[in-house]
Amino acid sequence: MNDMFALASTTTFAQEIKRSRFLAVAGPVSYVQAAKNFITANSSAEANHNCWAWRIGQDYRFSDDGEPSGTAGKPILLAIDGQELDGVAVVVTRWFGGVLLGSGGLIRAYGGTAALCLQAAEKTKIVATISTSIDIQFSDLALVKARLNALAEVSIDGEHYTASGAILDLRIAAVAADTVIRTVTDLTSGRAVVKSEP
Repeated sequence: MNDMFALASTTTFAQEIKRSRFLAVAGPVSYVQAAKNFITANSSAEANHNCWAWRIGQDYRFSDDGEPSGTAGKPILLAIDGQELDGVAVVVTRWFGGVLLGSGGLIRAYGGTAALCLQAAEKTKIVATISTSIDIQFSDLALVKARLNALAEVSIDGEHYTASGAILDLRIAAVAADTVIRTVTDLTSGRAVVKSEP
């Protein structure tokens, strides 16, 4: 499987093509309503067209917003997919300049503006993680927490005390999960109880 990437922040890119002005705005979105909100917030009522696309995992949508079918939304989605991005929405707004671009010109203009915007954006690699909790006795707690905090592949998302120790809620990079669990088991001589979550 190829690595996937997310946008670190919202990015814009503008260009003029045959007197039409194109403005692309791309930003990170994590759920469908966030994508819809992003599109609404970054569409211009004064523009002729606000074409857009978004992808969140297997979900995606796109719109030509009055441009000929297939000439705007789909090329924007292809720009997103071409750069292996996930959790992203892109709006490309067009102010018509009086010169018709034709279908091929529109595809290049919308897809190209989106692609240049996305190429300029700062990206972060998406790392698959698993969530788990570990029940640790007080005698092992300080050592285990120190070791886990030193690992880049682990984040401690929560800590709940029990009568005999604490339960640590962990998020672990999937590729390192087995090694991390083995480390905790070794550090505690098998006393830690690991509870994996789906």
